[in-house]
Amino acid sequence: MMRKTPQFPIFGHPMYMDAVDAMKLFHEVQAMCKAAEQIKRLRLFAEAQFQAVNDYQLKASGGYAGHSH
Repeated sequence: MMRKTPQFPIFGHPMYMDAVDAMKLFHEVQAMCKAAEQIKRLRLFAEAQFQAVNDYQLKASGGYAGHSH
C-alpha cells in the first residue's frame, strides 16, 4: 500500500504570511543599511516565525516538532 503524503494549505495561512512579511521587513531594513542591532533583531524574529511554521507543519503531519514552550 502506498502511503499518501499529507497536503497542507500553508501558503495562504496567516501564520505563513506573517513569516513572509517578517522576512520582507528584514530584507528592506537590511537594504537601507540600518543599525546592525535592528537588523539582527528582525532577522531573529523572521527566523523564529519560520521555525514556528515548520513546527506547526511537523506537528500537523504527526512528526516530531520539538518541545512546546
